[in-house]
Amino acid sequence: MSPAAASPDDRIRSYEDFARVHAYLLAASGIPTSLHQRLYRKLADEVFDGGEAFSVEPCEGGRQRRLVLGAERTLGRESDVFLVDHAWSFRLSDALNQLREVPGLAERMAALMCVDLDRRTELEEADEQDNGNGGSLENALEVVEKERTRIQEKGSDFAPWLELEELGIDDDMLIALDLSSKFPNMVALNLWGNKLQDPEKIMKGIGECRRLKALWLNENPALKKGVDKVILDGLPELEVYNSHFTRKAGEWALGFCGDIIGADNPCSSAESIPLENIVTLDLSDRCIHKLPEVFSPRKLSSLSSLNIRGNPLDQMSSDDLLKLISGFTQLQELEVDIPGPLGNSAISILECVPNLSLLNGINVSSIIESGKHIIDSALKPRLPEWSPEESLAERVIGAMWLYLMTYRLADEEKIDETPVWYVMDELGSAMRHSDDANFRIAPFLFMPDVTQFCGLFMMFILEKSALEFRKYKEQLQSSSICPSRKVTPVTKSIRPSDGHALRVFTDIPQVEEFLTRPEFVLTSDPKEADIIWVSMQVDSELKNALGLTDQQYTNQFPFEACLVMKHHLAETIHKAWGSPEWLQPTYNLETHLSPLIGDYCVRKRDGMDNLWIMKPWNMARTIDTTVTGDLSAIIRLMETGPKICQKYIESPALFQGRKFDLRYIVFVRSICPLEIFLSDVFWVRLANNQYTLEKTSFFEYETHFTVMNYIGRMNHMNTPEFVKEFEKEHQVKWLEIHGRIRDMIRVFESAAAVHPEMQNPFSRTIYGVDVMLDNKFNPKILEVTCCPDCTWACKCDTQALVGSQGVIKVKGSEFFDTVFGCLFLDELKDVSPL
Repeated sequence: MSPAAASPDDRIRSYEDFARVHAYLLAASGIPTSLHQRLYRKLADEVFDGGEAFSVEPCEGGRQRRLVLGAERTLGRESDVFLVDHAWSFRLSDALNQLREVPGLAERMAALMCVDLDRRTELEEADEQDNGNGGSLENALEVVEKERTRIQEKGSDFAPWLELEELGIDDDMLIALDLSSKFPNMVALNLWGNKLQDPEKIMKGIGECRRLKALWLNENPALKKGVDKVILDGLPELEVYNSHFTRKAGEWALGFCGDIIGADNPCSSAESIPLENIVTLDLSDRCIHKLPEVFSPRKLSSLSSLNIRGNPLDQMSSDDLLKLISGFTQLQELEVDIPGPLGNSAISILECVPNLSLLNGINVSSIIESGKHIIDSALKPRLPEWSPEESLAERVIGAMWLYLMTYRLADEEKIDETPVWYVMDELGSAMRHSDDANFRIAPFLFMPDVTQFCGLFMMFILEKSALEFRKYKEQLQSSSICPSRKVTPVTKSIRPSDGHALRVFTDIPQVEEFLTRPEFVLTSDPKEADIIWVSMQVDSELKNALGLTDQQYTNQFPFEACLVMKHHLAETIHKAWGSPEWLQPTYNLETHLSPLIGDYCVRKRDGMDNLWIMKPWNMARTIDTTVTGDLSAIIRLMETGPKICQKYIESPALFQGRKFDLRYIVFVRSICPLEIFLSDVFWVRLANNQYTLEKTSFFEYETHFTVMNYIGRMNHMNTPEFVKEFEKEHQVKWLEIHGRIRDMIRVFESAAAVHPEMQNPFSRTIYGVDVMLDNKFNPKILEVTCCPDCTWACKCDTQALVGSQGVIKVKGSEFFDTVFGCLFLDELKDVSPL
């Protein structure tokens, strides 16, 4: 029964039940008490009336949408509350399939996320062509003849500036227009948004326009076919190309950006360009690496406002650039990236350019008073990116991270291992963040009864961005190198001199089944055991509960989290070695988000590969692990729990076209001094699918991951068989690769140097070390695992390749006999000291 149909007494009781059950949620959401009953009525009756008060309109050139209050509507403070529904809920692994298979979902999400603009344009163009309004040579010739007549009226000295934008001009039409002979003195040509494809034909059409200063070929197919070099080599006087400065940029380019040169005043002669009249100069986003020599206080004597945002300016030192700008004594306003070419501090910039009154639109006095070093009043909105070749489903996958929110389900026993993601409806997704907010938005979980619930979620996005990558990189480079240390083993057999068997307490089935040596005997009483070999954490609480002592040997070292938790492993390596080649760039997102963003942006700027893998700190089996090249996705995935972000090995060594990794077992008897041994057997784990970097494959577990034990279809190979086939496929010698891997396992030296507190004479154990090879066969460490799963090692006989000794047969059933023999009896069967 809805509140409207209920009696007054029933409505009161229902609301009281709602307020009691949802008390904590109401308090956490910050919803004013005066709106609680109104919220209850809307929830109970599912009243989604936001559309009556608000409308959604496009912004940022149609690339985003925003929510605005209707012109006829006013809302007082704390006067109403509105509901937002889920438009799409999913597990990440199901997202792409849902978009492909659920009718209308991809179209709705693409429209909501504004990634279907070109599809709409294509439909509009098709309609125009159907109506006879498409591009034609006649239309282009008409425009050209009008311009030719106008120039004749201006006089023979007038330099043509020709606008041929979006006229449907193709390569043959451009040649037919014969622009070189009709406009030999042409200074600027705009061909933006046409159909030009062939660089050679383009040069044939305009190559004789030797005085051309500016050319726009934006949004022409030719840009994907290497036309840039052809144009820049063939037009030596070009100063502005596709709105960017060329290396020839000088007086004309500055005059164009200073608004004293344009279609009505083309100024083909440098001597006639009055740079001294420029008061405001906007050089933003011109891809300028070095300012033109004519950019000087002498030439630009009246310059009062300067914007140099969005330019690398990487061919000038910050000191030289500051010195140059400080010479403009009339300069009152400056827009510049901070951190950026002028340095990392707004205060330092102001000290070098003391005449400024506004820096990035902020009053200089307020910057100095507040001591703010990082200021930026012109952050660009993060807009979704896509390419025309991508399907709607693929575009949505790339754009959704700007719109997603997440939650996890839980019951009385545990929390769900993988999060649920969701997109709000059109009204909710159009909600935008504001530093001067006039709405409060919050998640709310409505539970009408104990068997069902529905969710109300609202959100805002807080953009966090800073560029500290360079400082972080320098810090890593300055880290001290951990010296390699070869020591003589000091640990000995712990077997009693009277020959009695060592008693072992374990909760690991493989140890119970396969530890068969007479020197060891299993016991069910942990108090009487000499060795405690368990999968659970042996801490002081467990010791007290089981009655254990500090003189019993355990298979755990104190503080081993410095190795087996992914964020601590990276930190340990960084402290000991800086940034070794065998560790991919790795960032703890809880503490080093800013350097990661810097690394990502530098890679994107330099055209480097930019694919990353997100890993939870302490989860096995690749649970909640994601591969992405989207910075927005990286930032949003942080919400699902603490993670590291590691540079993905985009070009791994492959075996028959598939990814693989290698599991090594390391025996550790002591940390200080370090005594470690490497099992002579390693295990190969193969992905099930062929490797690809297609975006749609990033959700395919069996393509990008190799641990298949838990999904039912495994791909393992016997070691000698793999090595033989790998050497044949890649023409390499495995023993050379194996030598590099042995050197890499020095990671345990890092732990010994950085965390000597790990040492405990009553700790001896094994660790799993997972390794991947890149396409140059250099090893990369993936992770270190405590109490590794040895099921496969125990059940499968194999062979070990041990240098000049050749092939040695190894029985799986003897694996734990070997482990305990090495660790507790001082034996070296089937292991090699490191």
